[in-house]
Amino acid sequence: MENFAQLNLNEKLKKSILRLQFKIPTPIQAQAIPIALLGKDILGTAQTGTGKTLCYGIACINKLLIDKVSSGLIICPTRELAVQVGDVLNSLIENDMNIKSAVLIGGESMIKQFKQISKRPRLIIGTPGRLNDHLKRKSLKLGNTYFLVLDETDRMLDMGFAPQIEQILKYVPKRHQTLLFSATLPRNIINIAEKYLNEPTRIRVGSTTTPIEKIKQEVLHVNESEKYNRLLDELYNRKGSILVFVKTKRGADKMVERLRRDGHHCDCMHGNLRQSKRQRTLINFRSGKVRILISTELAARGLDVPSIQHVINFHLPQVPEDFIHRIGRTARAGAEGAALTFITPNDRQMWNEIQRLINPNMKKEKNIYSKFNSRKNRKFLKTNQNKNYSSNFNKNNKFDFTLSRFDKKNKKNRFKFKNKKYKHNPSKKDNSRFFSQDKFYKKGKKKYKNPFNSKRRNRRRKSRPF
Repeated sequence: MENFAQLNLNEKLKKSILRLQFKIPTPIQAQAIPIALLGKDILGTAQTGTGKTLCYGIACINKLLIDKVSSGLIICPTRELAVQVGDVLNSLIENDMNIKSAVLIGGESMIKQFKQISKRPRLIIGTPGRLNDHLKRKSLKLGNTYFLVLDETDRMLDMGFAPQIEQILKYVPKRHQTLLFSATLPRNIINIAEKYLNEPTRIRVGSTTTPIEKIKQEVLHVNESEKYNRLLDELYNRKGSILVFVKTKRGADKMVERLRRDGHHCDCMHGNLRQSKRQRTLINFRSGKVRILISTELAARGLDVPSIQHVINFHLPQVPEDFIHRIGRTARAGAEGAALTFITPNDRQMWNEIQRLINPNMKKEKNIYSKFNSRKNRKFLKTNQNKNYSSNFNKNNKFDFTLSRFDKKNKKNRFKFKNKKYKHNPSKKDNSRFFSQDKFYKKGKKKYKNPFNSKRRNRRRKSRPF
């Protein structure tokens, strides 16, 4: 398929696509839309920013135009993604199509959503939590649902929505068409596909573990104390809108306060903010009123802002797969972008895991702080030379501090016990060493004072002024 005109679509939908100036489909659209129009189930994976939303949106609206009775249900992991999908599909729907839509997400007024449902929408977009709320209240009915879409399924399962998704699917008729899109295919997604998909067609476009080629990636090795000052330098040198990822919600708030004091116009977005505040921040960022957006992993999935030119990873993600989704916020729809990552000595392990995910054949990157570590090891070896440790390196080049067989034998004879536990007989009075509190004490010419003596300890307590 070279263009959308070759598809067997409704004439009204074709006019809508021409009005939005969609001419050449992306690879995932060229492969998935013809199969979806035939009514087959799809299990698809593709890189982020390749147009999956328009892929299932065209197939869904075309089905609703042909079948005047059926309805469609699209489940998204986050509120921002659900609102974004609703905007894209509403732009395809014209007034003469007689298709009404409703976006049901958490954080918004239930009364407004009741009014949307009362208009009998045939296209429903929502998050699992709020959809379950309406199903329990019996305000939402899915008896006529034929077209079902699970978008960013791996993200929904990571967020713990698996029980809620299964609860929603109980209300959907057995005879329906399911389109499941996911960035990765872990075992739990394969189990869902085997359970709810009927002989799905597997579509895979590109590698889901490699970023888009048009993203220019940069790495900056810094210490933790230097990160913020280096960030300020990068913000001054870079032009255009910038998305900065941090680890925690509190860290995002602190970052915004510091940047505003330094004269930057920025805002933050994370899960602790109200939905109205999050939506307002996203609108200002899209329009250009806010140049710098500080966000947690909330903005790593599904956020489509074409104006994002730079992505900065101030902190590395907790999961290596999220790194690809983070930098995928730039270079959308064939544009170019840049991604900068700050790496501290503590991030070395996670950075190696990310590199192995992107390129499994890549060798492990050397630690730039290895000189310090080697000096520290040599110093440690010198301090332990007088001890009865076997100072040999094993095959894995790790230092072995185990006692030799001869030393173990002397140790048993020295303390006169056969079991592994140490035993001490305080009633025995001689000049031999005895073991107490992991330290050795010897009775000799000097007056022996045991600091662990209870009488002596009580005497010191009484003499204290407090």
